[in-house]
Amino acid sequence: MTYRILFVCLGNICRSPSAEGVLRAKAGARGLDLEIDSAGTGDWHVGEPPYGPMQRAAKARGYDLSALRARQVSPGDFHHFDLILAMDGANMANLAAIRPAGGRADLALFTEYAPETGATEVPDPYYTRDFDGTLDLVEIAADGLIDYLAR
Repeated sequence: MTYRILFVCLGNICRSPSAEGVLRAKAGARGLDLEIDSAGTGDWHVGEPPYGPMQRAAKARGYDLSALRARQVSPGDFHHFDLILAMDGANMANLAAIRPAGGRADLALFTEYAPETGATEVPDPYYTRDFDGTLDLVEIAADGLIDYLAR
């Protein structure tokens, strides 16, 4: 059975597509059967590719995000996915507010899979401009998530 994971940030152009790309690569290397997607709580960038500087930083590490396109999270996602991972507390609150009755997906912060970092959220590089720092944290959390799923 395929386990389904959705990453969510604000606009779906930096953090969540990076997490999608990183986890897809790492899970593939470990042979895990996952369906991985990403979305934003806002609709500003629907249909757009990930932000150029984020794509370039990811590409430098071997992750190709160019085929991804932003979309907005929908109530149906809570029925389709097994796990929805928010990048920060504001995204978590937005997800909790739109979660439909009977939505089966578990909600968590992505950073819960990187406790050794002490991070409580994945900072938004659109504002911080620290694309490599974001990728560092995403890679650590992705490894933690894979270890958890592999158990």
